[in-house]
Amino acid sequence: MSLAVKKRSARSFTSPDRQLARVELTLFAPYNRAASVAGDFSQWQDVPMKKGPDGRFRASFLLPDGRYEYRFKVRSKSWFFKPNEWVEIVDPYATAVDPTGKSGILTIAGGQHVVDSYCWKHDNVRSMPQNHQLVIYELHIGDFGGSFAGTIDKLDYLSDLGINAIELMPVKDNPGQYSWGYNPRHFFAVDTNYGTSEDLKRLVDECHARGMRVFVDKVYNHAETGSPLAHIDHDYWFRHEPKDKEFSWGPEFNCELWDEKLGIWPARQFILDAITFWVREYHLDGIRYDATRQLDNFDAMRDFAAAAHEAAGQKPFYNVAEHIPQDPAITNFDGPMDAAWHDSFYYCILEHMTKGMFDIERLKSVIDGRREGFGAAINMVNYCSNHDHNHLLADLGDHGVFDEAAFTRRRQGAILCFTALGVPLLWMGEEFGEYSERNESGFKMHWDLLESPQGQSLHCFYQTLIRLRTTHPALQTDNIDFFYEHVDHRVLGYFRWAEELGIVVLANFSLDLVMADISNFPPGCWLSPFDGNEREGSEQHIQLRPLETRLWVSLP
Repeated sequence: MSLAVKKRSARSFTSPDRQLARVELTLFAPYNRAASVAGDFSQWQDVPMKKGPDGRFRASFLLPDGRYEYRFKVRSKSWFFKPNEWVEIVDPYATAVDPTGKSGILTIAGGQHVVDSYCWKHDNVRSMPQNHQLVIYELHIGDFGGSFAGTIDKLDYLSDLGINAIELMPVKDNPGQYSWGYNPRHFFAVDTNYGTSEDLKRLVDECHARGMRVFVDKVYNHAETGSPLAHIDHDYWFRHEPKDKEFSWGPEFNCELWDEKLGIWPARQFILDAITFWVREYHLDGIRYDATRQLDNFDAMRDFAAAAHEAAGQKPFYNVAEHIPQDPAITNFDGPMDAAWHDSFYYCILEHMTKGMFDIERLKSVIDGRREGFGAAINMVNYCSNHDHNHLLADLGDHGVFDEAAFTRRRQGAILCFTALGVPLLWMGEEFGEYSERNESGFKMHWDLLESPQGQSLHCFYQTLIRLRTTHPALQTDNIDFFYEHVDHRVLGYFRWAEELGIVVLANFSLDLVMADISNFPPGCWLSPFDGNEREGSEQHIQLRPLETRLWVSLP
């Protein structure tokens, strides 16, 4: 059953006293022998459902407006049950699930199925930033704000920082009290550990009021073992066995299976329904697709991206793939996605920060990802850390680099991330010196670092970088020129520009004080936004402290 089908086929009407409406419940299980539904509207007595030629079981009820719990029973076709064994399942399309995870929740208002009664307020308050203007802040609701409401309380902090897009780690319903969300069980329901669907909508609405777009990390390569689809007919939606057992986290959606009788791709259709629902219901502005290598189907992903753009309507939308190992083809002319996580950038910067290496050609390739095969800056999302990795300061500590030396390297990595071709992404806390290591059992945010001198200094540094990235046109183009290279001194310089405006970056990757003799520094007057110092392009000698990266902005 899909929500779209529910809305089309549920011939809702009110009785003469306007107190009852006919509600039709459906379950798509085309090759199962029988199904029934029970709920508090039937005193939890099983009501047999009738199967139609479209593979959907149906049962209808006269119900007043209200909130109802219900669940299905179906004779399973999954190989890990006895043949035709009756199993209880939650509606795969349930838009809410009770706290026990055993029942779906149905809400009827005005004779219609609704998710909730939230009234949007800020969708059109101001125009949203375009994709080439983005600075994305990745966060985990539980660790960052504790809940949707707690995250709303911190939006002014993010707005003051200059962030114009947040990326939420998965917020779909999944088992357990704490999770990073990569074990999805119910694909249309919100994780109740964070709040209600209305709370999530309020979070999105409040972001839009501040000019921030909202992306959500979505898992469509696999499901959790307790997924209703896996219990209905496992091999109809999922591969019988994973393609790669080393990188398998649950039943893997089989986007290659075609049902010739019904003329559908079952797994693709379910995912398309989920994407369309989330974008329309929660007014999302982008999706990050988890582990698309495991999904392994460009045709299906092309449909997913197109469905998301269509559901978003006229507003900007960003489909971003986590496609690792990296392959720029996923974003190029015939590729399905708008962008991909630029993983080679992460590893190159990490190794230059922690291992004292200097590979000038590799640096140039990740700073200008077109050398690796990406088509344009908009196709890459750059980062020095994300939820899959430790914070850079933690890795530096593991390599014996601490205190000011570590913060100097952190600033260098940040400048490279914000001035390279691509869209920069921050992992929560990096802007004030978060040093916790990756931990899926619970990530402690050290907010007290904001009160320390080093934390405050780094925070101000990031504010300046973010302001440059979101306002300076040179960082929103594909224009870049590597104007200075000195392998022996380990110095690299590059120039970004847009018409008459430009930004120059000069990076020292050595542990030595370096005097760079630059005869071709771009002409004009230049200002350092960090210390206010000015220089003329005709000045050829520039001193760089160990591991110092300097940045100048052209003056009119």
